[in-house]
Amino acid sequence: MENYLDNLPTPALVVDVAGVTRNCRNMKNRMAAHGVLLRPHMKTAKTVEVGQLATDAGVGAITVSTLAEAAFFAEHGFLDITYAVVMAADKIAEAADVQRRYDAQLTLLLDNVETSRAVAAAAARETARFATLIEIDTGDHRTGVDPCAEELIELGKTISAADNLELRGVLTHAGQAYECKSRAEVAKVAEEERRGIVLAAERLRQAGFVCDVVSAGSTPTAVCAESLEGITEMRPGNFVYFDLFQHGLGVCGLDDIAASVLATVIGHSRAHNHLIVDAGGIALSKDKSANRFFKDGGFGWVVDALSGERIADLRVGEVDQEHGFIVSDTTVPFERIPIGSRVRILPNHSCMTAAAYSCCYAVDAGAGRVEGVWRRVGGWRWP
Repeated sequence: MENYLDNLPTPALVVDVAGVTRNCRNMKNRMAAHGVLLRPHMKTAKTVEVGQLATDAGVGAITVSTLAEAAFFAEHGFLDITYAVVMAADKIAEAADVQRRYDAQLTLLLDNVETSRAVAAAAARETARFATLIEIDTGDHRTGVDPCAEELIELGKTISAADNLELRGVLTHAGQAYECKSRAEVAKVAEEERRGIVLAAERLRQAGFVCDVVSAGSTPTAVCAESLEGITEMRPGNFVYFDLFQHGLGVCGLDDIAASVLATVIGHSRAHNHLIVDAGGIALSKDKSANRFFKDGGFGWVVDALSGERIADLRVGEVDQEHGFIVSDTTVPFERIPIGSRVRILPNHSCMTAAAYSCCYAVDAGAGRVEGVWRRVGGWRWP
């Protein structure tokens, strides 16, 4: 495969190796400057190769969003794994299997007393022991306990009393950063995240509990935080690829977007002033988050397949399941993009876009050369 334009089946997820390498290096350097462990969230890339780029020594501490990811990465030597979704008791057998099979440490999240008791009982039945973190709600209002709530202390007591659970600390995710409209707003959220999680840790310590881990982070807050004092680790994920949303938020430059979808032009409709490509709602996802910042966001911007430069104001304006419709506010340059030619589409949300693919093609984008095929883990069970 010398030229991905000619040889890759489309639609294809392509990753610029130089770009993802640079993104990982920059984040590692930023966390090192703050004296904080980078525990990258692998839910975006879901590949061993990106995990190796994003961690120290290539098999460092990571975060996952599914037990399938946990098994996949443990199988490839990543043995310090935080499963960053509040644990359900009926998943304990699967989690215990991951720990036993790979001699891994899987850290679980808990955020209420009832679930903690059920998880402890399930762990006892499996004769398994788990490290745990209490999830703290610092403004996202998804899961987690308020840092000021009395329930936090009760939860600490419940976990500490369980023979099969070990309380290690606290964790939060400031998902509200994705509702911000500017980098300055993100910096404020990052400080709220920091203050909330540090407060929770201090309250647990004052109550006599161990709280060595103070875990925070999203890509926006990891990039924009001015202080990480009191935090021990950050868990950004999207930063490995970035996307149009992060660009609109001011978190990354357009050149930092390292993942895109390669598509083939399969039709022209001069009567309706659009091109048709073989990348639709499944290939691109139907996420339109970047439209908050760009009136011409659509389902992704169209760029030259080799140079990566945006082609006029072209974007994917509409999608069917397997069809994408490239539109313009003026006249679509049909002659420049003939039927059979290929374009790349920058995603609004790289995590959602990448989820549809079983592999990605690692490329030297400027040279059009494929350097490798990186297998991705998908779904909720592995293998």
